[in-house]
Amino acid sequence: MMKYRLLKRANIRLSEISFGCMSLGQDHTSNEQLIRSAFEGGINYFDTADIYQNGFNEETVGRAIRPFRKQIYLATKVGNEPKADGTGWSWNPSKSYILKAVDRSLSRLQTDYIDLYQLHGGTIDDNREEVIEAFEILKQEGKILHYGISSIRPNVVREMVKHNIVSDMLQYSLLDRRPEKELLPLLDDNEVGVVVRGALAKGLLAEKDLSDYLNYSIKELELLRDKLESFSIEKITNSQLSIKWVLANHAITTVAVGIRTREQLRDVLGIYKSPELDQSMVDELAAVLPPNFYTSHR
Repeated sequence: MMKYRLLKRANIRLSEISFGCMSLGQDHTSNEQLIRSAFEGGINYFDTADIYQNGFNEETVGRAIRPFRKQIYLATKVGNEPKADGTGWSWNPSKSYILKAVDRSLSRLQTDYIDLYQLHGGTIDDNREEVIEAFEILKQEGKILHYGISSIRPNVVREMVKHNIVSDMLQYSLLDRRPEKELLPLLDDNEVGVVVRGALAKGLLAEKDLSDYLNYSIKELELLRDKLESFSIEKITNSQLSIKWVLANHAITTVAVGIRTREQLRDVLGIYKSPELDQSMVDELAAVLPPNFYTSHR
C-alpha cells in the first residue's frame, strides 16, 4: 500500500515513491503501459523536464497521463534553452523565456496546467526576483499551480526559500549525503518539500557494475554494497533498502525513482512488502562510509 507525505507549502499529499520520467524510452506504447502501472500502484507524482530527450519526454508523459490527469500531480522544469543548432542548451532563467517556455511544455504535455513548475538549476548570479515574478504571473494565469526549484547549491536555496517555492529537487543517497549538513535542515525548517533524485546513485546502489562515484572509490563502494547485501538477506533488495534509507529522513517528501522497465517498477513498489528499517539499521548503513560535504556548487 503506497504511503503519502504532505508537501506542506502546497498542502497536497504526494506518494513517497514518485516517477522520475527521465529514464523513459522512445516507445510511446511501452511508456504508457509503464506509467499506467505506476499510477495503479499508487504513484501520484510524475516528474519530467522540457529538455529531457529534447521535449519527447514531456510528449510521451503527456500522452500516458491523459486518462487520469486530474488524479495525479505533474511536474516539469524550465531554464535550459535549446540552442538553435541542436548542439545542446544554454542557461536562460529570464522572465521572457520562462513565459514562452511554459506554453511549449503545456502543449507537449497535453494539459492546461502544470501542478509544479521548477527552475531547472540556477546560480547565485541569477535574477531571482525576475524568476519569481514570472512564476507568479503563471500562477495568476492558471498555467501553473505551484513552483519550486531543482538545485543542490546551498547559496541559491538559501535565497529561494525566502520566496514562495514549495519544493526543491536535489540529489541525496547513501553515496551523496552532501545535503544533510545545510540543505535538508534549511528546507525542513522552512517547510519546503524535498524531492529526491539519485537515491540509487546511478544504479550503483542496485546491481550496476561499480565505478568511482563523487569522492568514493570502488573499494569503498564495495564496502557499502556488502553491507546492503547483508541486510538484503531479509527479503529486501538493495534498491528497496537504499530508498528506505532516504525516506527515513523526515525532511524528505518523495523519492523520484528513474523507472524504465516493469521489473524496476515491481521492485520499487515492492518496498512496502519488505521489512521496515529501524533507526539502528539506518545508523549502521550511514556509518559504513564517511559522509561527503559540499566543497563546490556553493
